[in-house]
Amino acid sequence: MSKNIFIAAIVIISLAITGCADESVQAPVKPPLQPIDVAEVLIKPVQNWHVYTSRLESPEEVALMPRVSGVIDHIAFHEGDDVKQGDLLFQLDDRPFAAVVAGLEAQILSANAALEQAKSEAKRAIRLTERKAISTEQAESRTSTLHQREAQLAALQAQLTAAQLDLEFTAIRSPINGLISRANITRGNNVLAGQSILTSIISNNEMYAYFDIDERTWNSSFSEVTAASKQQVVMQKVGQESFTYDGYINFIDNRINAATGTLRVRAIFEDNAANRPLRAGSFARIKLAANAITKQIIIPERAIGTDLKNRFVLTVDKNNVLEYKLVKIGERYGKLRAITAGLNKGDIIAVNGPARVGPGMPVNPTTVAIDTTDIAFTLSATDSVSLVAKH
Repeated sequence: MSKNIFIAAIVIISLAITGCADESVQAPVKPPLQPIDVAEVLIKPVQNWHVYTSRLESPEEVALMPRVSGVIDHIAFHEGDDVKQGDLLFQLDDRPFAAVVAGLEAQILSANAALEQAKSEAKRAIRLTERKAISTEQAESRTSTLHQREAQLAALQAQLTAAQLDLEFTAIRSPINGLISRANITRGNNVLAGQSILTSIISNNEMYAYFDIDERTWNSSFSEVTAASKQQVVMQKVGQESFTYDGYINFIDNRINAATGTLRVRAIFEDNAANRPLRAGSFARIKLAANAITKQIIIPERAIGTDLKNRFVLTVDKNNVLEYKLVKIGERYGKLRAITAGLNKGDIIAVNGPARVGPGMPVNPTTVAIDTTDIAFTLSATDSVSLVAKH
């Protein structure tokens, strides 16, 4: 009996151990796949943009100097104001010049009287010569005197014209429309003709930006550009994040600079509500679109990762596993970036880049559309649709 009880106990213990083993051994549970946003790469025709630096220059700039010497009697402008051509800026003491004009006018009156007398005597000499009342030498002397009086009057009239100009030049007026600087010489000071710089004026209805394009880039990207075509450019000033100023090329130099291998080009930015205010001397970055339009792969900038010196993108294969792809980047268009090598048409990319995922990781993809609200489609000079960034 006791033997049977012992065997039964062993059976019970074995069953208990087996049951415990069954409870402890369970099938492994797979973790959930990482959800990520994916999208197919865009293929768009794009234009490359080249960036150059420049300093703005005014088309017209005047260092205002007096044409006559004198003492400043009055300053007729507010420093820093806009002035118009012909506006009075400085007034010199004109009394000495007025006195010279008055003296010459008196001399001319006297010369006119002497001329009338010389004319009368010359006419009388002709009549007397006909009657042989005077000698030929006397008649010729009176004719010579007449010519002398005429010459003297002409000389005095020329002197009067010069004196009147000097009197007029005591009122110093603006030769151009533009923005005036401060007065370098104030009231009461003596100024010298052609030497004293009173102030400076620059025209501000438009601004020039000169920049140099290397010969290789010009031949490959801009060979068809002429000044008459008014090639579009955009400009960014220091401290600005976007290229907000619109202009166009209006001058191309007639030769390549052999010393530097560059071609001098000028863009003009006209005065309008969008382009004001522009100041001469401002540092500027000029962006110029190439004529050639090429189809390139476009992806979001945030989809690009950096690995030491390399740029890469994570793509999704047919098994929803991420792959590492080295890429070469091109121009930026808003929040998008052109890819010149490394991706192909139809590739599916991780839109948000390698922020939470990595190569070889299986994922749960959600297809989304690439946001293109930050870019615009415009017509190029050849009427082909091209992709450019909004400025």
